[in-house]
Amino acid sequence: MLMHECLENWLDWLAHEKRASPNTVRAYGNDVTAALAFLGEHLGQEPDLDTFAALRTTDFRAWLAYDAGRAEGQSGTPDGRARSRARRVSALRSFTRYLNTTHAVSASALRQLSAPKTRKRLPRPLARDVALAAPVEMAAAAEHPLCAARDEALFTLLYGAGLRIGEALSLNVRDHDRAMESGLRVVGKGGKERLVPLLPNVAKTLAFWRAQHPCPLPEAPLFVGLRGKRLQPAVARRVMQLWREQSGLDASATPHSLRHSFATHLLEGGADLRAIQELLGHASLSTTQNYTLADENHLLAVWQAHPRARK
Repeated sequence: MLMHECLENWLDWLAHEKRASPNTVRAYGNDVTAALAFLGEHLGQEPDLDTFAALRTTDFRAWLAYDAGRAEGQSGTPDGRARSRARRVSALRSFTRYLNTTHAVSASALRQLSAPKTRKRLPRPLARDVALAAPVEMAAAAEHPLCAARDEALFTLLYGAGLRIGEALSLNVRDHDRAMESGLRVVGKGGKERLVPLLPNVAKTLAFWRAQHPCPLPEAPLFVGLRGKRLQPAVARRVMQLWREQSGLDASATPHSLRHSFATHLLEGGADLRAIQELLGHASLSTTQNYTLADENHLLAVWQAHPRARK
C-alpha cells in the first residue's frame, strides 16, 4: 500500500473516529502531505509501507532540515516558525502511530528525532474593566440593531462562560432554550461535551438576542449574519479587531483572549483549578495550570503562604 492511501485513511479516521476538528484534520493533512512529498523526492519514488518502515533517522533529519530552511524565508517570528515545525513533527508522529496500530509499521527512527524547542505561550487576558466593557462597546459600534444585539450576546457569552469562538458559533437556538433550564451544553474539541452554567447577566443578554433573532426556529443557528446564515468566525474576529483598534489595544485582544480572561479572573477570585478545568473543557489540568503561571498576583499569594514568608 502506498503512503497517500494510508494518509487518506488516517485523515478519515481522525475526522470520524477521533472526531478531530476540521482545522486539525486540514493542518495535519497538509503537514504530512508535505513530509511525504519530500521523502518521495528524497528516495526517488513515493514510499510504500515497507519503505517507510525502513527509513532511518537521517532521512527524517533531512526532512526537518529542509523544512527549517524553507521556513526561514517565511514571515513570522523565529519562535512561531519553530512552533509550526514542532507541529509538523507531531503530525508525522501521530500518522506513524496510526500506521503502527493498523499496519504494524513502527518507523522507530522517527522517535529519535528531536522536535524544535519552543517557548510555552502563556495566556494573555484582558484587564477586568476592559473585558467587562468589550461586549457593550462592540455592540455600540455595530451599524445594524440586529448586529448590535448579536455581538453583545456573543462576546458576553465568550467572556461570561469561557467558550471558544467555534463552540459559541456552533450553537443552535434549541441549545439556548435548553440552557435556560439546565445550563448550556457545549461540544468542544474532540467532540467532548460539557455543561456550562450561565450567569444571570449572560442569560439576560442572550435572551434579548433570542427575542431579536430573525429566524428563531429550534434548528436555526443561534448566531447569524444579516442574511440568516450561521455567523463565520472571521466575521466575529473582524468585529473585535475594529473594536481593538478603536480602543488602542494590541493584537492579542482576540475572541480567544475573552476565554483567557474568563479563566484568569476566576482564578484571581479564588476559584479552584479543577473547577476551571471543567468549565473550559481542558482534557489535562496542565493546560489549565498555564493560567497560574501567567498570573503573577496568584504566584505571589502562593509564595506568601510559605511559613518562611512570615516575619
